[in-house]
Amino acid sequence: MKFTRVLSLILAVVLAPFAVAAPNTQANAIANSAELKQKLTDTLSVEVHSLQLSPIPGLYEALTNRGVLYISQDGSKLFHGSLYDLDKGMKNLTEAAMAGPRMEMIKPLENKMLVYKAKDEKHVVTVFTDISCGYCRKLHNQMDEYNDLGITVRYLAFPRRGVPSANADEMEAVWCAADPLTAMTEAKAGKSVQKARCDAKIAEQYHLGQSLGINGTPAIILEDGSMIPGYQPPGDLLRVLESTN
Repeated sequence: MKFTRVLSLILAVVLAPFAVAAPNTQANAIANSAELKQKLTDTLSVEVHSLQLSPIPGLYEALTNRGVLYISQDGSKLFHGSLYDLDKGMKNLTEAAMAGPRMEMIKPLENKMLVYKAKDEKHVVTVFTDISCGYCRKLHNQMDEYNDLGITVRYLAFPRRGVPSANADEMEAVWCAADPLTAMTEAKAGKSVQKARCDAKIAEQYHLGQSLGINGTPAIILEDGSMIPGYQPPGDLLRVLESTN
């Protein structure tokens, strides 16, 4: 799969008409940024947060509310996928580009997180979760083990059926319960939670997840902003966290 993505990127770059593009400098990257941002918005209905040079000459890297996109200097070619560095152990450069912005984008919703705090906190992870997914439930069932290892888990909502949906309403009921942490545990055990409404910002949490490149749950955001898609056992997650510090 990785090879296919890399090959697709190479083909996209080779076929793009870079011969007519301006030299690859930061000044030129900024020169037509407004035009390129508008084209992406008009064509794909995405919000472009930033546009900058990519590691590939002739391509710009656009950070959007639907993840990272790559666009040619003249705006005629688009690539959507992960860019890897063959000389650095297949490092995912697309993922690396998202790491820093992720933490800044998460901050405005920190007061809406459901936090399971470790008594002896050593690490903090943010998990986009859904109350019905099997691996989200598996992770939650091991919450005491994560906490005992010094890992604080902060939840944000990512209803997999989207917003609006019955799924999103159920998650709002959890967030708006008198005791949200207990309600989350009950919901992930398959129990029904009494309907409730409040300013939980479930839609905002869901759309934030989409902006961060999340398309499934659980999705674990580490302290440096890098993301692990999928469940990680407590011991494995601790080793990853220690290796990134």
